[in-house]
Amino acid sequence: MTRDELLSALSALRRAQMGGRRAPHKPLLVLWLLGRFATSGSTAVAYDEAEEPVSRLINDFGPAVTSPARARERAAMPFVHLERELWELRDRDGNAIGPDAPERGGALRARGAHGRLRPDVEALLADPGTLTAAVRLLLEQHFTPALEAPVCDAVGLDLAVDLGDAAYAPAGRKRRRRRAGFAEEVLHAYAYACAFCGFDGALGRNPVGLEAAHVRWHSQDGPDEANNGLALCSLHHALFDLGALGLLPDLRIQVSELYVARGAAGRAVDELHGRPVAAPRPGRPTVDPRFVLWHGQQVFKRPGAQAA
Repeated sequence: MTRDELLSALSALRRAQMGGRRAPHKPLLVLWLLGRFATSGSTAVAYDEAEEPVSRLINDFGPAVTSPARARERAAMPFVHLERELWELRDRDGNAIGPDAPERGGALRARGAHGRLRPDVEALLADPGTLTAAVRLLLEQHFTPALEAPVCDAVGLDLAVDLGDAAYAPAGRKRRRRRAGFAEEVLHAYAYACAFCGFDGALGRNPVGLEAAHVRWHSQDGPDEANNGLALCSLHHALFDLGALGLLPDLRIQVSELYVARGAAGRAVDELHGRPVAAPRPGRPTVDPRFVLWHGQQVFKRPGAQAA
């Protein structure tokens, strides 16, 4: 396997069919394995060791589930189904476990399931540039920029190295570039103020702590258009992308029941619940209901769903 073949294989990870919902299970397992490799030089791991941290990642950065039992063993699906051109999975006797194995934590523990990325994959990842390229590719394809730092922190990766645009694009695949004017267009539409809380801080004439948020993520085919954007302060952008905040179809703000806070500053987020989102300037479009629906189904942590 070459570096480009590795990046192509990562780019082509098959996604589980979950009623049209996002399923970032495999990318999160791979990112967690890359974090282990960066720390120890090996991706070898028993399922029993991976179940809790990988399931927590999927619960934190993927759609929520309502069953506590499912929430505890969400790592089982990617552990079984990660593509075998990248992954080796065996039982305690060294026999290969196929992708038709049950996606149940108990069954995998009973067989002593353990896996690792293939030796040729690990050999390529020993090059820091290839490792960083793999991480950046997975982040860009499956998440949104506001989540890149939290995901990397959660898996123990440091992406301080800045790679050129072409460094992590597999040959023959073009990256979907962001439209350069999107952020300025969205911030101007909301008069350089957070559409949730009204924060409009500036340093001189330059806004600070304000960002243009995609409602439907760019990585998930969300367009770089004003009707898919909100001006949000950095805090509320992060909470919106994590699913702690969401929107109702009439553009009132929701606060997830899973959000908790002890101090007065943290409880101020609860006060947003039921408030209307600020309207854009005259002549500018409001958020398209299709994108509100996507965020509600794919990102917002719904009441009754279990936390990690």
